[in-house]
Amino acid sequence: MTDRTGAVDHRTATNQAPALVGHDVVTSDVALTEALVRHGSPDLVADLSGLGREAGSAEAREHGMLANRHHPELTAYDRWGNRVDEVEFHPSWHWLMERAVGHGLQAAPWERQRAGDPHAHLRRAAGFYAWSQTEPGHGCPISMTYAAVPALRADDAIAEQWTPLLASTSYDPGLRAPAAKAGALAGMGMTEKQGGSDVRANRTTAVATSEDGWYALHGHKWFTSAPMNDLFLVLAQAEGGLTCFVVPRVLEDGARNRLDVVRLKDKLGNRSNASSELELSGTLGQRLGDEGRGVRTIIEMVAATRLDCVLGSAALMRHALAEASWHVAHRSAFGGLLVDKPLMQNVVADLAVESEAATALAMRLAAAVDRPDDPHEAALRRIALPLAKFWVCKRTPAMVAEALECLGGNGYVEESGLPLMFRESPLNSIWEGSGNVNALDVLRALGREPQVLEAWIAEVGAARGADARLDRAVDDTLAMLGEDAGLEAGARRLASRMAACLQGSLLVRHAPPEVADAFCGSRFGTTYGGTFGMLTSGSLRAVVDRATPLA
Repeated sequence: MTDRTGAVDHRTATNQAPALVGHDVVTSDVALTEALVRHGSPDLVADLSGLGREAGSAEAREHGMLANRHHPELTAYDRWGNRVDEVEFHPSWHWLMERAVGHGLQAAPWERQRAGDPHAHLRRAAGFYAWSQTEPGHGCPISMTYAAVPALRADDAIAEQWTPLLASTSYDPGLRAPAAKAGALAGMGMTEKQGGSDVRANRTTAVATSEDGWYALHGHKWFTSAPMNDLFLVLAQAEGGLTCFVVPRVLEDGARNRLDVVRLKDKLGNRSNASSELELSGTLGQRLGDEGRGVRTIIEMVAATRLDCVLGSAALMRHALAEASWHVAHRSAFGGLLVDKPLMQNVVADLAVESEAATALAMRLAAAVDRPDDPHEAALRRIALPLAKFWVCKRTPAMVAEALECLGGNGYVEESGLPLMFRESPLNSIWEGSGNVNALDVLRALGREPQVLEAWIAEVGAARGADARLDRAVDDTLAMLGEDAGLEAGARRLASRMAACLQGSLLVRHAPPEVADAFCGSRFGTTYGGTFGMLTSGSLRAVVDRATPLA
């Protein structure tokens, strides 16, 4: 563009992709909608379309940016010197939280399932996956609230007290007595500085009080996110061993429980969510389950948060893919649109295959939660959750980095949103058990519960004969399982192959041939180098077009 003098007007940009806003995050994601129809019904897609449109709006994008630009602030003391330990969030954080809770992405599915909704958890999983693409940080308190309910069921009275508040679709922030709130949020305080994932090394102590079921807790919690939540599930050493406790932020009489926020973490990833260290000094907690059974009590919460780690990572993949595919569809270089360049097609198609495989596996696991009484589904959840948590979360950083590169320098600046996604991408591989913890959990399940291997074999076997490359991969994986020597050292290799076979089975059975062919030809091929953009088969343009959002 030139001005009146004929000089180039550098104040006006050309050849820039427009912002990806004004689209429906749900209906523009073909892999997601097909999974919803496959495991649920077309009604689920229609039900979630309103959420999808709001998630894809310019307003949601702006709130996501603002929530991370304006960090939460800790106020330890008020102006008069009273210890208050309050964290103040930007209004954009509350905007995001209000809608996440309003859409029932926290604990609402547990009540809906009890009321007879056959797809309550699938619906919620798809909504969580779609809404997480607005901003990842606020998904943490939403996820912990979802995961708390199955753990609370260890005590009927406690569950009856808290579940209606946690399942409420009313967002009601602020520190008040539970009876005065329209809705509540939950968190967890598991790890300590000397132990991390080894929670049995915890030193926080719990001493029974004169009130039945209540204990006084003393110790330090190393990583507790969302310290303004209304209750926390905490592990501490009681007389009978490691035990789980429900620690309310505010007691029933309105007094604040002693829960000192030492500091907020200066962490990698999102800055919208407050992650903190807590000190407990006579902090009151109600025992949940029997003394010495803390890990067993909390295990249901672990399973639910692992599912959300998979969903969150799949959401990051999808969001990064959407930005990359949208950019190359609108940006020209070297005489044509980037999407028409064969090598760029190869890269974006490979990213699309990775994203679709993650989405398909995540939704399959969410559908399994809707069938708690089915032995196959229960066994599949037991083995596939740590498999998916290991594999999908491990694949995310490399995938997001490649998507960022598709935008070039434009992807390296904060306004694009890709830097936040990249910083966030390692999180879910660490939270709720690192890669090693999950790979070893796979070995533990295989060694103790024979039915989990049977469930895995049945699931991958449903695609038997449809693709020779997948068949060979399954056979090779079964051969690995027979190699007892050095199995722990090879746990990551085994977990990755078992997870990839699950993904391959889903794509071969349900995805278009070009997607399944690209996946099996690369992930199970002999020439696959692990770098995106090295596909050797498949209709690449069709794969790219399938993944590109419409706006």
